[in-house]
Amino acid sequence: MVSPSTMQAVRESGAVPGADYILEVENVRKEFPGVVALDDVQLKLKRGTVHALMGENGAGKSTLMKIVAGIYTPDSGTFKLRGQHIRLKNPLDALQNGIAMIHQELNLMAPMTISENIWIGREPTNRIGLINHGEMNRRTSELFERLDIDLDPDVQIGTLSVANRQMVEIAKAVSFNSDVLIMDEPTSALTEKEVTHLFTIIRALKEQGKGIIYITHKMNELFEIADEVSVFRDGKYIATKPSSDVTRDDIIRMMVGREITHMFPKDTVPIGDVVLSVKNLALKGVFKDVSFEVRAGEILGLAGLVGSGRSNVAETIFGVTPATSGTIHINGREVDMASPSVAMQHGMAFLTEDRKETGCFLLLDVQDNTQMAVLQQRYVNWGFVQQAQLAKDSEDIANRLRVRTPDMQEPIINLSGGNQQKVLICRWLLTNPKILILDEPTRGIDVGAKAEIHKLISNLAGQGVAVIMISSEMPEVLGMSDRIMVLHEGRVTGFLDRKDADQVKIMELASH
Repeated sequence: MVSPSTMQAVRESGAVPGADYILEVENVRKEFPGVVALDDVQLKLKRGTVHALMGENGAGKSTLMKIVAGIYTPDSGTFKLRGQHIRLKNPLDALQNGIAMIHQELNLMAPMTISENIWIGREPTNRIGLINHGEMNRRTSELFERLDIDLDPDVQIGTLSVANRQMVEIAKAVSFNSDVLIMDEPTSALTEKEVTHLFTIIRALKEQGKGIIYITHKMNELFEIADEVSVFRDGKYIATKPSSDVTRDDIIRMMVGREITHMFPKDTVPIGDVVLSVKNLALKGVFKDVSFEVRAGEILGLAGLVGSGRSNVAETIFGVTPATSGTIHINGREVDMASPSVAMQHGMAFLTEDRKETGCFLLLDVQDNTQMAVLQQRYVNWGFVQQAQLAKDSEDIANRLRVRTPDMQEPIINLSGGNQQKVLICRWLLTNPKILILDEPTRGIDVGAKAEIHKLISNLAGQGVAVIMISSEMPEVLGMSDRIMVLHEGRVTGFLDRKDADQVKIMELASH
C-alpha cells in the first residue's frame, strides 16, 4: 500500500506521469456466501469527470464502490490510484489516500452536531488537548460557505431533514479534500432545487480535477451530469460509453438485457365506493385541515416538495403519530387511529420512506422481515403459527417481486438497498391490504424493478385496493395516479385529475 505521506506528495505534484486515469479497477471478483457479487469487473475513472455507474439492484455497483472505499476486501483484482498500484485495508486508509464515499443509507450520528459529525476523528484541539469547538464550527462554516450550504454547524443532526443530512454527508466527503468522490444515489431525498445545488457543487469539483463516481437510477441525472457511463448486470461488467453516445433505451437494454416498453403500466379499472375518508386532519405544528377521499381501485398520488408534510400525513393516517384533530373514516365508520396496530386491523398497510431507520429489521433474515406484519393475523391458528404455509407464501411473493437473495434465510443487511425495498413491499402485500399507503415506493430502485412495482401497484388497484402513493418523482406521480393531491407547507393546495395534470400545474400548486 502507498503511504499517506507518499500519496499526499503525489496529490500535490499531480498525477503520475503517463497515468491517463485517476482510478483504474481491473478483474475484480467478490463472493459472499451463496452469491457471486462481482465477477471480473472493471472501471476506469478520468480526472475531472463524472462517471455514472448504472445497473439493476444487485448488479454489483455498491459492492464495487465499497471495495474502492476500503469497506470490503476483494477476492481478487488490481487497483491503481493516480497510476500507482494500491491495496486499501479499511475506510480510513481510503480517506487518507484521497477516496471518499457518500453512502445511499446515511451514516451520520444523530445525537451529535453537524460539526462533530464532519470532523469526527479530526477535531481541532486547544493547547491542553481539548476539542476546540469554536475552531471546529469556524471550519464547518467556511466549508459550508464554499459549498453554499445554509446550515448552523452547532445544530444536532437528529433535528435535520433527510435532505439536509444528505448535504452534510456531501460536505463531510468534500472536507477530506479527496481526489475520488463516490456518490451513491445522492439525490434520492433531495428536492429539484437541492439537486440543482448539488450539480453546481459537482461541476465545481470537476473543475478542480476531482474524479466523481456517480451511482444513480435516474436517467435524466445521468444525461445532465455524467461524462461517461459504465453498466453492470448480474455482477458482470457490460460496457463503458460516453454519455453523449447512448440513449435512455440503450442503457436500459444493457442494464436489464431486455426491452422495457411500459414504464407506467396504469390500467383503467372500475373505481368503487369510498374506502378511506379524511376530514380536517391536523397534527399541531406540522399540517392542518387535510381532507380527502380514496375509493376502491383508485390510486391517489401525493405530491409536494420535501417538507410539505406528505409523509407526516401518511404516518398520521396509519397511527404512527396520532392526529391532534380531525377524523378518519374507513368504509363509512369513524376510526380512532391511535396506533399502527389499529390501522392494520382495519386493513391498512404502510410502506415507510426510510427503509433503514423505520422499515427493515437489519439483523433479521429476509423471511423474518417478510413475515413481520402478519404473524398476529392470517397465519395463527389456535395459538400456533402455520409456519409451512407462511414460509411458502413468503417465498412465492419474494419470487414475484424478483427479490435477489441466495435464500430466504439471508440476513437482510446483506441485500442491496433496492432488494431491501422489495422485501418491505412483500411484507405488506402478505397482509392482503384494502388500503395501501406507499411512501416513495421506488426510491433507490432500478429501472427494471420500477416497472415491475408499477405493474404490481396497478394490479392491486385492479383488485379493488385503495392506493395512496407519495413520490418525489414527477413522472411517477403523473404516470400512476388517477388523481393527485398537492401539499405545500402542511396544507392541501389543490387536486388534479389524471387527464388535467402536468408537471407545471403540480409545481405551481407545490410552491403556492
